[in-house]
Amino acid sequence: MSEETFGQALRRLRGSRSLRDLAQLATCGKSYVADLETGRRRPTKAIAAALDTALEAHGELIALAGVRADMPALAQAAALQRGLSDALAAGPMTDASLNEWEYTVARHGRATRFRPEGELLPELLGDFADLQRLLGHRHSVHVRRRLTLAVAHMSGLMALTLLKLGDPSSRDWWRTGRAAAAAAEDREVLSWIYAQEAYQHYYGGDMEGAVELACRAQHLAGGLPCVGPALAAPLEAHAHALLGRREEAGAALAAAETSLGRLDPANRIGSAFGYSESQFRFHSGNAWTHLGETARAGEQQARALELYPLGDHTDRALIHLDQAVCLGADGDPAGAAVLATDTIVTLPADHRSALIIYRARELTTTVPEAREVRALREVLALPPGERDS
Repeated sequence: MSEETFGQALRRLRGSRSLRDLAQLATCGKSYVADLETGRRRPTKAIAAALDTALEAHGELIALAGVRADMPALAQAAALQRGLSDALAAGPMTDASLNEWEYTVARHGRATRFRPEGELLPELLGDFADLQRLLGHRHSVHVRRRLTLAVAHMSGLMALTLLKLGDPSSRDWWRTGRAAAAAAEDREVLSWIYAQEAYQHYYGGDMEGAVELACRAQHLAGGLPCVGPALAAPLEAHAHALLGRREEAGAALAAAETSLGRLDPANRIGSAFGYSESQFRFHSGNAWTHLGETARAGEQQARALELYPLGDHTDRALIHLDQAVCLGADGDPAGAAVLATDTIVTLPADHRSALIIYRARELTTTVPEAREVRALREVLALPPGERDS
């Protein structure tokens, strides 16, 4: 057994016991035990001792888990942090602990407005892993509901982040978010998830699907003044505009403005969990752009750029790309290509998401061929980050 790893020995000694049973005996999370067996994580001395006792291994696991003298200090720190997180997860949840989790979720929601997706994703994954460990323990109905709502919101943020990165697994996270919101019986959160998921269909080219989910989000809210309808109605307008339905798009924009006006000021914020006038102006301008109403679109775009903070790189870039589309529609394809090219090359490299590049490439198919358009295509042929101003 001298060549056997800790994970291999743990799997052998566990035998027919389930991961859940062993985790309960050792007072740790089921997923943590699974990670130990596969070698994805290293055991702390405390966990190794608990598992050794639970499996009556007579010191075998403790010996295999011994922290080597040459183990890098950073690795020791990481192992210590994971052990402490597991120990804290096993304890009772207080209101202060729940408040901290809700603050963490809200902070991530705000970060979606200014942080690049590739930078945000690792932090989301780390916090989600801690949240999963918490859910593996027994809680009161009240505590479990608040944790489940945190899962719903975090799932939505994961889906949005992966969507912007162009990863198709984002669809799975919408499903998880819907399931969590339904389990918590929270119609407002479920409405928000459907509204956000509608954007997945929109950017995937499924306009009818986008309209269906946007209408579902508004229906679920049941007239409540919440973010879901305010977010869903303008998306419905986008989709109708692309389908050439001028009357339906106008009605959806009117509904969006009404929903925005009914929102509590606390929800009119720059966050994935809020909706603001700047977003409404951007979305309204986008709808009028697709309908070919360039003058009305220009008014909305100008107002949106006045309202958006400079650090909101994604939406500001999308507004500039809409302005480029309007220039092309007004007979200035060269100006359209120049504006789109400037938008891409001046955008910080880590903000050039798949969504931005997709929208810019879409523009090249809508304006006549010109020298400036060929220059834009040359820029877009490079992976994001390889061409900097």
